[in-house]
Amino acid sequence: MAVVVVESPAKAKTINKYLGSDYTVLASYGHVRDLPPKDGSVDPEHDFDMKWEVASDSKKHVRAIAEALKTDDELILATDPDREGEAISWHLKEALASSLKKGKKVSRVTFNAITKAAVTEAMKNPREVDAALVDAYLARRALDYLVGFTLSPVLWRKLPGAKSAGRVQSVCLRLIVEREMEIEAFRAREYWSVVAMLDTPRGQSFEAKLTVLGGRKLDKFDIPTAEAAELAVQAVQSRELRVAAVESKPASRNPFPPFMTSTLQQEASRKFGMGAKATMSAAQRLYEAGHITYMRTDGIDMAPEAVMAARAEIKDRFGAEYVPDSPRMYKNKAKNAQEAHECIRPTDMSAAPEKLRLTEADQRKLYDLIWKRTIASQMAAARLERTAVDVTSPDGQVTLRANGQVVMFDGFLKVYDEGRDEDGDDEGRLPQIMQGETVKPAAGAYRADFAKAVFAEGEPAPVGGDIRRAQNMMLGKTEAVKGMQHFTQPPARYTEATLVKRMEELGIGRPSTYASIISTIQDREYVRKDKNRLIPEDKGRLVTAFLTNFFRRYVEYDFTAELEGELDDVSAGERDYKEVLARFWRDFSAAVAETADLRIGEVLERLDDFLAPHLYPARADGGDPRSCPVCGSGRLHLKTARSGGAFIGCGNYPECRYTRPISVGDDSGAITPDGKVLGQDEDGQPITLRAGRFGPYVQKGDADEANPKPPRASLPKGWSPESIDLERALMLLNLPRPIGPHPEDGALVEAGIGRFGPYVKHNSTYANLPEVDEVFTIGMNRAVEVLALKASRGRGASAPAQPLKELGEHPDGGVIAVMPGRYGPYVKWEKVNATLPKGMEPEAITFDEALALIAEKAGKKGGAKKAAKPKAAAKPKAEAKPKATKAKAEARPKKAAGKKAADAES
Repeated sequence: MAVVVVESPAKAKTINKYLGSDYTVLASYGHVRDLPPKDGSVDPEHDFDMKWEVASDSKKHVRAIAEALKTDDELILATDPDREGEAISWHLKEALASSLKKGKKVSRVTFNAITKAAVTEAMKNPREVDAALVDAYLARRALDYLVGFTLSPVLWRKLPGAKSAGRVQSVCLRLIVEREMEIEAFRAREYWSVVAMLDTPRGQSFEAKLTVLGGRKLDKFDIPTAEAAELAVQAVQSRELRVAAVESKPASRNPFPPFMTSTLQQEASRKFGMGAKATMSAAQRLYEAGHITYMRTDGIDMAPEAVMAARAEIKDRFGAEYVPDSPRMYKNKAKNAQEAHECIRPTDMSAAPEKLRLTEADQRKLYDLIWKRTIASQMAAARLERTAVDVTSPDGQVTLRANGQVVMFDGFLKVYDEGRDEDGDDEGRLPQIMQGETVKPAAGAYRADFAKAVFAEGEPAPVGGDIRRAQNMMLGKTEAVKGMQHFTQPPARYTEATLVKRMEELGIGRPSTYASIISTIQDREYVRKDKNRLIPEDKGRLVTAFLTNFFRRYVEYDFTAELEGELDDVSAGERDYKEVLARFWRDFSAAVAETADLRIGEVLERLDDFLAPHLYPARADGGDPRSCPVCGSGRLHLKTARSGGAFIGCGNYPECRYTRPISVGDDSGAITPDGKVLGQDEDGQPITLRAGRFGPYVQKGDADEANPKPPRASLPKGWSPESIDLERALMLLNLPRPIGPHPEDGALVEAGIGRFGPYVKHNSTYANLPEVDEVFTIGMNRAVEVLALKASRGRGASAPAQPLKELGEHPDGGVIAVMPGRYGPYVKWEKVNATLPKGMEPEAITFDEALALIAEKAGKKGGAKKAAKPKAAAKPKAEAKPKATKAKAEARPKKAAGKKAADAES
């Protein structure tokens, strides 16, 4: 028999069904070896020698494969069909070297889909491990290691609080930071547009926009003020208008190509708000289950048999008119695309989403997206008719244009249309219009719009007059011509979709790396995600400023893209990977050496000057932007906090304690030097939100001689300044929160937030809580349970309480149980504990009654997860896996911390 090795047990289980008893299919559980997370694992002085070690978690898997090889003479490496998969096969071959002696055969097979046909065909075509692909992996891994372990210590020494730096992550972070700086530097420009609602002789209405005024074609900013707009509205409504031209022409829209990794991530983000990491996780499970082809690819070509299967499915479902005369062939635009062999597509074109009945929501949505995109890619083009109508005054002084389109044949649009990153105006269908016809204003057409316009406070909507004006709109006498105020908008913050698209355009990274890159910069707290937008934190700004100032070449987009191109050349066998490493290391190590004598003060001074245009924008009164707004005599400087954050502080500290965040956008501007007043407490003390050197905080009262240190509370992690109101501020200021006397000894049990996060406390025992919001809602039963669990980890502690009765599975997953409590029995579901009403016996409570109690209890918790209403079917337990995986990962802090400096891009 032969031993077949794949990466995951799920993949092994599926393949084992196809190969049968003649093969032993085992999982390697990913990479079995890695560079030890310590200095010296890559040695530039000895031809970039790399020291690998088998990870402790992988040793048992390697032993299992070695044991199987004692009785089997052939090893078949069947890892994924990309560079990473090739590297895993090479690692396995090296790690099993001692078991592969005495003439045992080793071969490599690849398949792009986990189907019986694809797997059995691959077994007929074994090959050797591709040395060129392995060399490209070694080069990439060595580069990431050298940058991480060389540059990160420089950051730690010269920029207190900064974390590690990665080769591609730093460039990705620069994109986000520079976009934020563009937004902050943006100054809005006012302009107006004029439109008219017109009636045809047949009584049908259409809207046209003013394009010519005074005989001159208008550009975007040619109506800059309300006064100019008023003249334009007057000019339109005072003239007779005729249809000067009607131009109709056919048009077509071709379908989009099938998905590759980056476009799948973009579209999942647009349509479902799924992050790159969540998208790839769902796609991985679909692939391992045999539903889709390999999901890490920058190829968009499709296997001929898949194309024909798609065409047959289209004909069966929609008819022959939806099938184009010849198959559609897509050519990849990506330079040197070679991550895998094919696009991302269903393995069975007839397996429509409704047939699969996938239970996991993310998988169900993603498969539906992939199936529709694939089918649409082989469908006929949509046929449209686009019409443009010009309406002109007899004197030629005024022209308005209306554009419209109508879908004559929907084609691929019957199945799928791609989402948009930015909103756009869709052209509507125009009524029947003929050249030479006179059109008239549709009286009253904009009356309702004007009623909703913005007026000065307390001012009613004006009535009568030739022109009526609001703050953002004006209306002509007939109420059929209106002027609208607009302002230019700053560039939008990146979403994961637009960031992936931009990285792809610049040639930074590769499809298989995008998810991990974006996750890494968020994990390091360089970037936060808010409403699906990526916003740089102060730490991220400082790291980018430091690297741009002292290592500019290595965060340049062109340099990073060129290096990716060289790595592609290595994978194609056209370049020696050690030459690439030697050339990079020669220049990079010299750049690092130049920073050896830098002092922290000098670094901050350089960064202060570099960031000055954004840190200290010009003041409206023309004053010195660096002058302290509180004391007036001090000058503002960039400073760093022990926490690693940055802030602007007065040079007269400690006499003057003025601080503000380094961000200068609207969000930070809301917090003045004296704080943003949220309201007053019961005693009339002002409650303010302030920005300090250690981050935002809330404060009760003001500092004075009698009370130099008023009560303060920092905002916990995950609470943004924008979310803080008076109620939440008082909740923080009133911590620790008393829960009540402990049932055993009567000592007070409290909940609070400390340096190690949220906790409950009894005497000298502290027990951590998983979420900050639970501090404000936790009751005695739950507190006693958490404290008992903490005690149970010690020697001789009693076991946690056992349930009196299990009622069944909650619709959102997790068992509902009746538990014994110090204050009587209660219903428990995850972190929700609901006390049974008086008179209700625990043995008599039903599932529906328990569900109602949980829903009521969860509804009272401000930040707690709300219990769902009863559903017909429960979600599978598989949805709980990511949480367990996260907990498992967090249980290994030493290993994770050791790898931070040399995080791989993949």
